[in-house]
Amino acid sequence: MIWSKSHAGMLKTLVTVIRNEKVAGLWKGVTPSIWRCVPGVGMYFCTLHELKAFFFSETDPTAAQSLLLGATARSIVGVSMLPVTVVKVRYECGMFQYRGVAAALKDMYRHEGRKGLYSGLSATLLRDVPFSGIYFMCYSELKKRIPGDQLDSSFVPILHFTCGIVAGAMASAVTQPADVIKTQMQIHPYKFKWMGSAAVSVYEIDGLKGFFRGIVPRTVRRTLMAAMAWTVYEQIMKTLGLK
Repeated sequence: MIWSKSHAGMLKTLVTVIRNEKVAGLWKGVTPSIWRCVPGVGMYFCTLHELKAFFFSETDPTAAQSLLLGATARSIVGVSMLPVTVVKVRYECGMFQYRGVAAALKDMYRHEGRKGLYSGLSATLLRDVPFSGIYFMCYSELKKRIPGDQLDSSFVPILHFTCGIVAGAMASAVTQPADVIKTQMQIHPYKFKWMGSAAVSVYEIDGLKGFFRGIVPRTVRRTLMAAMAWTVYEQIMKTLGLK
């Protein structure tokens, strides 16, 4: 089953998880999330920094160039980290009983081959590449509008965090349909072999609104995570004198 037509809201789902799985249920999938996010974030910022330094060492990229930089960096990281992303999604859905991340990767490869490890690749790229491109473009453009006299003030981290929140909200809204399709493909790899079949199934069950299921928790998560990551990145770069 992909989902039923009766969907619980975010608060009701929160209560249901706590009732059925206790508070620990809210942290289901935290291990694969750490496996994915920690090296993934590091790889993303390193790749983005190197690309920007190589192509724009003496000038600031335009909005379109920022879009391309963010998209390129995310493409590299997205492909590299996809197997762990698949494990994370399956942990969270509760339909798979894996003993750990390493065991899950071995089990997926043994039963599904490389296709299993990279299930939902096209939908993941369709989601993450535009997200990172739009995010970096919006974030960069918003940063340019910070008054010059504020760049050395103690409020800079707050300003960076605010820019990240706005950029994340915009990018999340645009890429939510791709996130829904990606999730279905990774949970049901045998049923959905390509994005079109997953999209048709979502639409048949719930219409257009089905493509925006979970937009609130995803927007909150992605926006806060990205804003915090960028704020920390900016402060580290400033402390190391690399900006």
